[in-house]
Amino acid sequence: MQTTQDNRAWYPVCNNNVMSNPTSAPGEKVFTWPIRVYWEDTDAGGIVFYANYLKYFERARTEWLRALGVEQRQLQQSLGCIFVVSEANIKYLRSARLDDQLLVTAQLSEMGRSSFTIHQEARLLAPAPGPTEASVLCTATVRIGWVNGQTMRPARIPPPLQHALQS
Repeated sequence: MQTTQDNRAWYPVCNNNVMSNPTSAPGEKVFTWPIRVYWEDTDAGGIVFYANYLKYFERARTEWLRALGVEQRQLQQSLGCIFVVSEANIKYLRSARLDDQLLVTAQLSEMGRSSFTIHQEARLLAPAPGPTEASVLCTATVRIGWVNGQTMRPARIPPPLQHALQS
């Protein structure tokens, strides 16, 4: 952990929001996005409300797409298609609390013709100095479908877009 002049901490966990995952096959990339837990994220017990992990995962997926050069609004306007979540499987392991710093991941795990699957994790960053450890709080497997924005029917993901998602 390093501290800035105004005492804000940052963690040198990744370079360009991509880090290696020790559980991944060699060469596979994991996109990471930092999240801070605010009052609005917590329930009456002071822990992150369970549904907010879905919001965190959505933010990380959106930023992963941006990092790949994929702009969703542009895709909708030029191709008339959009990404939609068709399935989400979530496992809650531990709770995050107010002011916790999280690192949310996104990693492509399967690519199909009209959908793809992403493995995601919400990790708690260690507040203490020393080696950066990020304990896993929540994991998810999310299937994203590519559909026609007018009919909401599945469509084939264009090959250039498939290639971008796999890069």
